[in-house]
Amino acid sequence: MNLIFRLIAVLVASFFKPRLPVEKPTNSLILRVLPNDIDINLHMNNGRYLTICDLTRVDMFIRSGLSKTMIKTMINEKWMPVISEHTMKYKKALKTFQKYEVKMEVTGWNDRSFQMLHTFVVGNRVVAEGTSPL
Repeated sequence: MNLIFRLIAVLVASFFKPRLPVEKPTNSLILRVLPNDIDINLHMNNGRYLTICDLTRVDMFIRSGLSKTMIKTMINEKWMPVISEHTMKYKKALKTFQKYEVKMEVTGWNDRSFQMLHTFVVGNRVVAEGTSPL
């Protein structure tokens, strides 16, 4: 992940935020488009949205307590969490230094995977939406 400082900030902040219910966790991060997020068209790069979605998942796993289970499983069973599929819909570009919120909701799960919805919002307007199906 090339957003090491954001990752560190999310890791630290997650420990001070309220716990999330494991049954149906939802969380959000308020961020700003930084110069290293933009592409040649001076808006947030399409791939950066996916990386920001990773940050919301890290926050959710820590705050729900799932991270402890995941780490134990990774060590004991050589298991590694991966995103098998993620689809983004882009509705409006995010410009440099623009403030936005990313909301993440676990909409379902089975014994192998989670289904998640990531919504990028500016004010009351949805500017992008990402889904990870079961």
